[in-house]
Amino acid sequence: MRKKKTFQKKQRGRPSCQPQRNIVGCRISHGWKEGNDPITQWKGTVLDQVPINPSLYLVKYDGIDCVCGLELHREERILKLKILPDKVPFSRVRNVHLANIITGKAVEHMFEGEHGSKDEWKGMVLAQAPIMKAWFYITYEKDPVLYMYQLLDDYREGDLCTMPETSESPPAEREPEGIIDSLIGKHVEYTKEDGSKRTGKVIHQVKAKPSVYFIKFDDDFHIYVYDLVKKS
Repeated sequence: MRKKKTFQKKQRGRPSCQPQRNIVGCRISHGWKEGNDPITQWKGTVLDQVPINPSLYLVKYDGIDCVCGLELHREERILKLKILPDKVPFSRVRNVHLANIITGKAVEHMFEGEHGSKDEWKGMVLAQAPIMKAWFYITYEKDPVLYMYQLLDDYREGDLCTMPETSESPPAEREPEGIIDSLIGKHVEYTKEDGSKRTGKVIHQVKAKPSVYFIKFDDDFHIYVYDLVKKS
């Protein structure tokens, strides 16, 4: 069966009375209460803790393609956060050479659309995901959110193709180091098409493409991916 690109949008969570410990790599479950909507239940894997904001965790929820950024112990919409005894299955990339070929590369990723049609998405493979090592971080031109897929399977099946690099794109290693280092932890403001503004913080620099960063906006649980040096 072919995968389909899912755009389910999860939302954030609340303070837990559990003692705070290192939960990176743990399986978690919790309820989610959004306004007057019914409580929904979620399970996922904690992938990482953000160094510049240790209360913020990156989580991959079961059945959700995007990576969520949540303050798991503070978010008021999370109910009864539990650390599960389930062990995260150990996984590793069997073909390291192939992983190196696609990491940091512009790609065309094929998805199954409605009624069996094919949808082609241009994007960039950012890194091998933490904890779930057989998965990769990827983002797309028309949806600059952080996603996770098992891309080596897609590459072998012909659903993922790397695109030739353009001559005007200098190697990422040549990006001015001072500019790059100064952006992590910086607050940013983004003006939307309707003129309204949203604020956030730069939380991570992509090693394979040092001009590319992860941004967590205050009003959103998604992690956004932007080339800040190119667009500055």
